[in-house]
Amino acid sequence: MNKVKIQIGSRSYQIACDPADEDKVRKFGALIDENYAKLGSARAAQEAENLVFAALFMADELDEARTDVGNARTELAQANAELARAKDDITNAARKAKSEVEQDIEKASKGKAELNAEIETLRKAEEHSRKEAVKLKAEIAAMQEDARHQHDLFGSAEDNAAHTKALAEKLEALALRAETTATELEGLAKAS
Repeated sequence: MNKVKIQIGSRSYQIACDPADEDKVRKFGALIDENYAKLGSARAAQEAENLVFAALFMADELDEARTDVGNARTELAQANAELARAKDDITNAARKAKSEVEQDIEKASKGKAELNAEIETLRKAEEHSRKEAVKLKAEIAAMQEDARHQHDLFGSAEDNAAHTKALAEKLEALALRAETTATELEGLAKAS
């Protein structure tokens, strides 16, 4: 054990302590002396009473420090609870956002698939329309050719009338098919 000398007021004290605690004893001695000095001219005649008053000052400071620590712990517990709630809120918000994004991606994928199917349908309709147009042009060409040969040497007026009527019927049928095809294309265009 080592001895450490501390000064409190006008008196010195020799304190026995472990060598590792010497600095701590000096520090505490200075703290006691600081509180002892607060007595000023109100010091009692008995030195023991003065030391008791200095100890009371220190006890008051210790009590305030403990109260402050208790309040700080309460505030820390409240802050930790708020932090936990905030983390839960963030986690829930992240889950919800992830779910919404996944749903949006799924909707977009379905929409893309539907658009691709619609594009394919329109391509097929366009191809069908082209084939129909080629067919109609061929029929028109054939009718025009028939009309040119209508007045051959062996034909009669009745034959010419019959050819004219047949030609008119074919033209009406052709016009009706053209209208039907146009209506189908318009319906496909509106659906997309």
